[in-house]
This record gives sequence, C-alpha cells and structure tokens, in this order.
Amino acid sequence: MDMSQYLQIFIEEAKEHVQSLNECLLQIEKDPEDKDVLNEIFRVAHTLKGMAGTMGYTKMTKLTHDMENVLHAIRNDEIKVTSDLVDVLFKCLDALENYVNSVVNTGGEGDKDYKNVIDALNEILANKGTVKAPEKTRTAEKTEQPVNEGKYLTAQLQIDEFEKNAVNKAIDMGINALKITLVLNSGCLLKSARAFILFQTLERYGEIIKSQPSVQDIEDEKFDNEFTVIVVSKENEQLFAKELNSIAEVDEVIITTLEKFDADSSSSVADANKPVSEAKASETAQEAQKHAVESQEAAKPSTNNAPKKTQRTVRVDIDRLDVLMNLVGELIITKTRLEGTDITEKPQEYHETLEYLERITTNLNDAVMKVRMVPVETVFNRFPRMIRDIAKDLGKEIELKMSGEETELDRTVIDEIGDPLIHLLRNSCDHGLESTEKRKELGKSDVGRINLTAYQSGNNVLIEVEDDGAGINIEKIKNKAIENGIITKEAANSMTQQDAIELLFRPSFSTADKITGLSGRGVGLDVVKTKIEQLGGTVEVETQSGKGSKFIIKLPLTLAIYQALLVNVGGEKYAIPLGAIYQIYNWSAEEVKTVQGQEVILLRNMVVPITRLADSLEVPNRDEQANQKQLKIVIVRKGEKLTGLVVDSVIGQQEIVIKSLGKLLTGIKYLAGATILGDGNVALIVDVNSIT
Repeated sequence: MDMSQYLQIFIEEAKEHVQSLNECLLQIEKDPEDKDVLNEIFRVAHTLKGMAGTMGYTKMTKLTHDMENVLHAIRNDEIKVTSDLVDVLFKCLDALENYVNSVVNTGGEGDKDYKNVIDALNEILANKGTVKAPEKTRTAEKTEQPVNEGKYLTAQLQIDEFEKNAVNKAIDMGINALKITLVLNSGCLLKSARAFILFQTLERYGEIIKSQPSVQDIEDEKFDNEFTVIVVSKENEQLFAKELNSIAEVDEVIITTLEKFDADSSSSVADANKPVSEAKASETAQEAQKHAVESQEAAKPSTNNAPKKTQRTVRVDIDRLDVLMNLVGELIITKTRLEGTDITEKPQEYHETLEYLERITTNLNDAVMKVRMVPVETVFNRFPRMIRDIAKDLGKEIELKMSGEETELDRTVIDEIGDPLIHLLRNSCDHGLESTEKRKELGKSDVGRINLTAYQSGNNVLIEVEDDGAGINIEKIKNKAIENGIITKEAANSMTQQDAIELLFRPSFSTADKITGLSGRGVGLDVVKTKIEQLGGTVEVETQSGKGSKFIIKLPLTLAIYQALLVNVGGEKYAIPLGAIYQIYNWSAEEVKTVQGQEVILLRNMVVPITRLADSLEVPNRDEQANQKQLKIVIVRKGEKLTGLVVDSVIGQQEIVIKSLGKLLTGIKYLAGATILGDGNVALIVDVNSIT
C-alpha cells in the first residue's frame, strides 16, 4: 500500500503531538504528581507510536515504545519523576523532533537510531528510575569516538575532474588535502551563523576547494546538521581538529587526509579512502547519496525511494473560509451585473455597481489576509523548553512569562521571526539576568523573570522581550568599542545612551568577557537587526541600570499588501510604505543647511538629515532638484530617528501588492521590491530602513 498520500497528514499531526509533548514535559517537571499531565504524555507517545508504525517508520516506533514502558512504570508508581528522568524524556523529544524533520526534508526517518537515548530509557527501567551520569564528557567523546563517515550523507562527496586535479596538484606540492565533515549540535539554533564561524576558521588555515552542500545552501540554512568540505593547507589535521572542536555547538569533527586520485578513480571521495571491510556501509551511504541527488535534480525521474517533497500549509478556521466563499459569490454576481449594464443607457447603475465591486474587492483582500494570519503562539511555544535548558546550563533560575500568544501575524512573517526572538531571549538569559547569588546580594528575587509579550498596534504587531536583570552597561559598551577601534574616546564622551546602544547592533560586536556556547562571538544582535529590517520592521531598546532591559520589535501585519505613498523622482514612480511616513513638507531650498557634508533641516528644534532620493537611486535627470526653490520632503521614521526624503512630487496614497524583484536583482540597495500600478507600469518600493 502506498502511504505517501498520507505523508502530509502525518507530518502535521506529528508536529502537533511533539509540541504537546514539549509543553506536558515542562508541566510534569514542575508538578511530578499531576496524573492528568502524565496520562496526556502517555497518550501522545502512544499515538505517535501508532502513527509511526502505520507509516512504516520503525526507528520512531521503537523509540516511542520504549518511552511508553518508562511512562507506564511512572503511572504505576514504580518510578518517581526526577529532573534527570525528565532530561532523558526531553532527549527522546529531541530525537522524535529530528525524525519528524527528516520526514519533512526527505520523506524518510533517516538512519539515526538514537541508541544512547534508548539505552538510557532501559537503564531507568532496570534501575527503578535512577539515571546514570555519563561516563565521558562531550569533549572526550569528540576525541575518543572512532571515525565513521558512513553514517553521514555529506561525507560521500561527488567531486569533478577540476577538483580532483586541484587535490592532486596540492599533494604534488607537498600541501595536505583534507576532507572535513562537521556535525553541528541538533539543538543549534542558528546553523548558518555557526557555519560562518567554521568557514572563517577553515579559511584562516587553508583554502576551501569543495563544499557539500554548496556554500550558498549553507548560508541559506538549506542543510541538516552536517556539511563536508575539502581543504588544502600546509597545516596538519591535528591543528584543524583542535581549532574546530573548540567552537561551540560542534558535536563532531571527522578529518580524513586525501591521497592522489588516479585517472580512473571514482568520483566519490569517500570511496577513494574507504577500506574494503566497510563495503556494506559504503553501499548504504552511496544509496542515500543517490536519493539525495535525485531529489535535487528535477530533470531526473523520481523513484519510490526518492524523498517526498512536503508542502507548507496553514490551518484555517472554517468560518474564515465561509466568508471567503460568500465574497467570491458576491464577486460573481457583480460581474454578471456589469456585463448586463450599458454605461451609455444606465450610467448611474453602472457607477453604483463599480463602487460595490470596489467594496467587495477590499473585503476580499481583508478576508484573504485573515486566512494567511497565524497566531504568534506557533513561534512562542518553543521557547519555554529553550529557557529551561539555558537556565540549567547557566545555573540560573529563570521564569518565562508569555502573553498575547493569540496575536496574529502573516505566515511569511511568522516563518522568519523565530531566530531573532531566540537571539533576544538567549541574550536576556546570559547578559541580562544576574546569577542567583548576585540577585540575592542586590535584594532581588532569586528567580530572574523574562516577559515575552505580543500585541497589535494599528497595522503593526509589537513583540517585546523584557527582563528584570542588570540593564545594559553603557560604559562597558563604550570601552569595548574603543578597545576594538570602532570609536574614539572623544566620540564616546559625546555619545548619548541611545547612540551607545546602537553599537550593540554592529557586526562582530560583543560585550561578553569570555566565549561560551551562548555568547561572546559577536554573532547575535546584528543578525536580529538585519532580519527584522528585511521584514520591514524595526528594533528599539529601552534600558534602566539595575532594573532591566526591553527590546521592542515592530513588524508589519503582512508583507503581501499594504498602504503606500506614491511619489515622482526624476520621471520615475516610487512607493514609500505609509507606516514609515511621519509627515510631508514643502521646504524652502534656501533653508537647507550642510553640516559635516550632510544636508539637514531644522524641524521644530530637531535637526533632521535629508537624502535626495534622485541621488541615492541614481535616477536620470536628477540635477533638476538642484534648481528647485521649493523642496518636497517626505519625513520618514525609523524607530526614534527621522530622515527627510527629497522627492519631485507626491502622487498620493495607494494600496499596493508587493512583488519580489527576483533572484537576479536580490540585494539591491535601497529597494525592497516592486509593485504593478493600475496603468500596468511598475513602481519600485523604497526600503526606508536602508536609506535612514
């Protein structure tokens, strides 16, 4: 029986069950005697086992079966719930989540059997609830673990003739050619940022001539938890092993020294260095590699074993679909009325029908937007578990309080805000909240509190991350910036608090005294700012020494359709998002002053810098603005900052549909996209964040 038709249903329900399991485990840790929660955990595990068994996922079935055994013993009071036991159950949850992710990406559960987790469950049963401490540390495991490349898909590199020749030439010159497989921790929250650090380390000691997946895919986070590179370097593998293993969130580093390729050698690097005794493992790896290649090459026919591509879905309330259906019905009726109305004979009726059509299309737009809306709860739900784990790692007591989970955002925005929020929460845990001892000294509660709040304000959604920690140390930021050569002492002395806070959002800037798995590498707040601005939002910071900090993220409700102001610049039409506009002024050209090479105007005792859009966008005939006696200035706001954009004229407000510029034009400065106007012409949308 072909089960592929049920794959999407399995994925959606499995994700719901995994999330439910996550919430229940957090509750049972707080109240081990809560039988209702325990029964719910047992029910979810049992359901997952049945679903996995039906789909033929044997490893997932085995894991959930062993979970059931432990849970059954707890229900019968044979075993007591302890923090260590909950840790093991959370490892089971992580394994189940990885299985589900593997199903999403490849259509199969993968080849990992999580034997260590299953052994831990069996030990709990055998020892009546006692969890043995691990015999080796993570670092020791790294160095003592035997090399086994066969279990990693990316280790089976496909290498072309050019790359073979590069390896051969390097070896002839006495340079080492190394194949390095890097495995990230399954809980790594920003894989692309961690991979960037690994690439920087690799390039410091050698040159990368091959990467699988490609560098672009790794940057886009289109990879699992592993990737493989070929590096040529004068340094030996011991140095690479030491440097790469020292980087946080790297679980395993497998290094193989390559030998010269023969003219008739196989294109797979793994085969060229694999002993005969590993033939069976090699065969399995080659088969997995074959399936991965088939999934990537659309031109090749798919096989029964090829990965199944899953779809992104949104669950919609049936009432919203009813509204949509009714509006489409009204649209059809109005179309029929228009077809039967002669404008010359009944102009009044014709115009009334057009007005009604406009109301329907507006309502239809609102209905479609509501269908795309998803509660932020889908993102927030993952954070309690994360905060629990971080608190244990840091030895702090941390309580996360969430509110406004029912606030809705467009699905495209929801998909992107997870990583920025993770950074801010980790930042609050590590930098913001003091240690338990320090809090006692200061007379604060032992438990540090983080509030995660979402609410709607006009056409925007605001998400706040607030902690009751020490607040941001402004002097420490300034000193660190001076130490790193970012600013001078004179500039630091004249800086306002807000200017100093802005330094935190600079790339590679960190105030951490030492590098840990959570912070210290300068990869964090700059990523948050970049991602939020890409979504058309802003990040603001409020802080009070000794009382805590608050990060405020402001996001548009939707990225698909919004109100914009159309303007003329040098004969071209441009759209400026209405939500970013503060005011519009006619300004005398004589009153524009220049301060340190920057044109400014004085607006109600505020110095506001101005930018001539024609110059920034390199629009032809832009010299015409220089001769104008009156300037049309659109004042836009970015957080607390104001900037004036000089345009030729204002056309008016219009609702626009955003279109992507396409892959070839991705990353063009000052432009966020394009829209098609009513006359069929294209207007480019100005990215206010990049200009201000």
